Amino acid sequence: MPKCTINGQEIEVKPGATIMDAFYQMDQKEKIAHYCYHPALSIAGVCRLCMVEIEGNPRLQIACNTVVTEGMKVNNDSEKVKEAVKWGMDFHLINHPLDCPICDQAGECGLQDQYMAYGKYDPEMAERKVKKRKVVDLGPRVVLDSERCILCSRCVRFTEEVTKTNELGIFNRGDRAEIGTFEDRPLDNNYSVNTVDICPVGALTSKDFRFRQRVWLLKDAETICAGCSTGCNVDVYFNKEGVFRLKPRPNEKVNGHWMCDVGRDTYKPLNRDARLLDARLSEGSKVEYMIPLMGARKAAEWVREAKADPKSVALVLTGQYSNEEYEAIVSTFKADVGSDRIFHWVNNPETFEKFDGLLFRGDRNPNTKGLLQAMQRHGSLNNTWNELVAALESGSVGTLVVAGPLDLSVFPDLGEKLASFAKAKRVVWLSSGRSDVVDACPSPLIQIPMRTHVEKTGTYVNHAGIAQTVHAALAIVPKALTLSEVADVIAGRDVKRGNAPAGVGRRAQNEFTAHRGAL
Repeated sequence: MPKCTINGQEIEVKPGATIMDAFYQMDQKEKIAHYCYHPALSIAGVCRLCMVEIEGNPRLQIACNTVVTEGMKVNNDSEKVKEAVKWGMDFHLINHPLDCPICDQAGECGLQDQYMAYGKYDPEMAERKVKKRKVVDLGPRVVLDSERCILCSRCVRFTEEVTKTNELGIFNRGDRAEIGTFEDRPLDNNYSVNTVDICPVGALTSKDFRFRQRVWLLKDAETICAGCSTGCNVDVYFNKEGVFRLKPRPNEKVNGHWMCDVGRDTYKPLNRDARLLDARLSEGSKVEYMIPLMGARKAAEWVREAKADPKSVALVLTGQYSNEEYEAIVSTFKADVGSDRIFHWVNNPETFEKFDGLLFRGDRNPNTKGLLQAMQRHGSLNNTWNELVAALESGSVGTLVVAGPLDLSVFPDLGEKLASFAKAKRVVWLSSGRSDVVDACPSPLIQIPMRTHVEKTGTYVNHAGIAQTVHAALAIVPKALTLSEVADVIAGRDVKRGNAPAGVGRRAQNEFTAHRGAL
């Protein structure tokens, strides 16, 4: 493998690697100016900012399209390079508007960052800026401000090479050129907001996030997308008011650099207005509210009353919880309750196996594989859904415990299943989401608020068998429980509350709770 020297540091790269690849590969990544380059897209070489000086070559070269050769010595910190980059940036910004105070990209803008690192020049252009279209509706999710666009072509290449939907193009010539869509073909694919992520300026903005928060008012934490079994690596952005967005985090083994638009919407069920906040006991017309731990103790009483006939207690699990929670609840049912009636509730069997060829899967659960592994370990994998239906029809189920979906919207048969569950004498419903359909269940019912995947630490196994551990990021409903804690209550063990949110101190958590009016 060839070796080269970057700014005095020797590095070994793969055959065929470019100088830009070498910059990205270095442990202490050397900064290099660029706009059009993206590691997951083809080389365009249109911004001309990634200039480097190569020993023995009289002219500056672009790093993105120059292949490393053995012994090559490269630098981008000479005065010659800095001067070239500075005035290259001047040309890029000749017609760029001074929109920073109102631009959604402010605070995470590549243009701002690179101007501060490589620019700081006195502009010499006296001509008026070219005016272009603003607030252009490209499709259901994306808005374009043509004046801000620097024509890096990242978004065009994304629709050509990744989604292969080809909605975007560059139209007109010279300083009149701009990004746009073809007639009668809006930017309307399931990955459209990725164009916003890769836009290095504020030209493309997300309708969902637009003008809702300044990015410097948000914290972020690493987690996974719970929208399907791909388990895309993402960053969750939040503050005291709640969660505002998810953005993909690169992981070549799982999601590359992308995530789907459906997955981006999975932050909405995390927020307080969609959540079950208290335990809710309903028996006929009587409704009583209590803290979640008291609700779990009431549910444990129901389970213990049915223990005289262990087969009268059944457990239904969805693929939305962590490995650790499955192990706790399944082992509790097998060892402490003595019931082997454990069943897997599959979301929409008709579309469960579908795959769009890129990331999005019909299995809308982050940990179906982990659930099936836990059921197999405990000898419950062969239990069929028809067996549960028959037991419910015969009235032999005294207490049914349902670890329901944390995101209710991905289970279209919710009403149908609840009608079946209501045939049990008592139902314990565990979920983070609030639902009028669940509230209307005619059987005696306890609903217990559960933590979402961003509020607890746990391991999830995606469709490919890759185990990914995530850590608690924030506490939206601080008193909500985990499935492991419910298992402890049922077994009569001391309840050990889960990990405090990573990066959120006690004071901040208390402030969050007070601000959101938690009970």
